[in-house]
Amino acid sequence: MTNSHSSGLKDKSCLVTGAAQGLGEAIAERLAREGAKVALADVNFEKTRAVAERLKAIPPAGLLSPAGGSRFLPLRIDVTNEDEVAAGIAKVVAEFGSLDLLVSNAGILQAAEITDFEAALWRKVIEVNLVGYFMCAKHAARVMIPQKSGVIIQINSKSGKKGSFRSSAYAASKFGGIGLTQSLALELAPYNIRVNAICPGNLLDSPLWVDSLYEQYAKKWGITVEEVKRKYAEQVPLGRGCSYDDITNVLVFLASEQASYMTGQAINVTGGQEMD
Repeated sequence: MTNSHSSGLKDKSCLVTGAAQGLGEAIAERLAREGAKVALADVNFEKTRAVAERLKAIPPAGLLSPAGGSRFLPLRIDVTNEDEVAAGIAKVVAEFGSLDLLVSNAGILQAAEITDFEAALWRKVIEVNLVGYFMCAKHAARVMIPQKSGVIIQINSKSGKKGSFRSSAYAASKFGGIGLTQSLALELAPYNIRVNAICPGNLLDSPLWVDSLYEQYAKKWGITVEEVKRKYAEQVPLGRGCSYDDITNVLVFLASEQASYMTGQAINVTGGQEMD
């Protein structure tokens, strides 16, 4: 992991949704190490608050003392509830004075055969992954436009570039997310607001895989968990799953002035699984 204030993120005001665990937690931690002020949002407020407390003990790069409590703001936000999104972003601005970076990470995955996919569940995936992104970007833009600056980054997926077997809702939400990213990039460019997406490959060491998917697939296919892991790793040209560092390295770059000429992009971080 490379931690350096050369990223220019020191003292920047950031909001990360879906920050209570997994990738969202890792993103919040990386931003904290870069010296940013971080608002952490999730529907699970208790877990979000616990993450914020943990991050207080982590000193930003180049400093010996911890970051301190004033640099972290835990929030309870359901991204499908526009009132909660608006109120949460207002709290970020009241606490930190601005909003420089929105990371729209909150998302869910539900899989089923199309003939059995319940419409209500299909809609829920779209609501969280796509409509939630729209609402967070909408209210972030209301803050960023008067500032004439800001960065919005959506955590997308390789499923936003290529259809996903029995995951039609997830792929549809992610394809839509790339279209929304490109459209917002065009609309917000005159205000010096950049909008990009990151499309990770399979996070094979994440809680989703370790706590759930490996066992499910092992049972389904009649093979061992280790064989499932090997099967998925072998699908990647670089021979391993995507790590949190792989994603946060790209995120820090996209959030920095080093990427000042990049907007409307959906960057693959897939080890070569997706190359367009």
